[in-house]
Amino acid sequence: MTMVGQPVGRTRSSQRAAAKRARRAMGASLMAAAMGIGQVSQAIAQPVPPTQPVPVRQPMTVISDVQEANSIAGIVTARGNVQVDYPARMLKATAAQAQYFSNERRLVMSGDVFVLQDGNSLRAETVTYYVDEGRSIALPLPNRQVESVYLVLDTTTPTVLPSSSGPAGGLPAAPAVPSLFAPTAP
Repeated sequence: MTMVGQPVGRTRSSQRAAAKRARRAMGASLMAAAMGIGQVSQAIAQPVPPTQPVPVRQPMTVISDVQEANSIAGIVTARGNVQVDYPARMLKATAAQAQYFSNERRLVMSGDVFVLQDGNSLRAETVTYYVDEGRSIALPLPNRQVESVYLVLDTTTPTVLPSSSGPAGGLPAAPAVPSLFAPTAP
């Protein structure tokens, strides 16, 4: 059945869609005319603000003798021979116990903690690692100290001694490094 004023073969939904497209096209052309060519080019030339990086979930593997998780508090506790592997930060660690506080994104390791990250190492009784900040706080046992070993870029080139001299013959000699305590020539 055909209604008066309705073209044959067109449905109401296709008519509405066509009318909507026509209104959009007309609105865009009126907007461009109202803005003027100079204003359109200025709008295009404005810098776009930088976008924030999209967070991506990265795995942190925890292996231990026993693990407990409290999803309400957001705390995972691992006890006994704890091993932590966090490849996104090139971090590996061992401890007697570790707790991950997911709400604060904080990892607290305790009991003979050893951390290896990008070749640098840290040994302490307790280490708190703040995931978002990439920093840690290390505390020793009473009357003890924290030990850290950092790989430092050395730009000096070692000198190789002849095989007959030096403590182990043929091994590189210690490079000439300026020292505050070395005597100076007059």
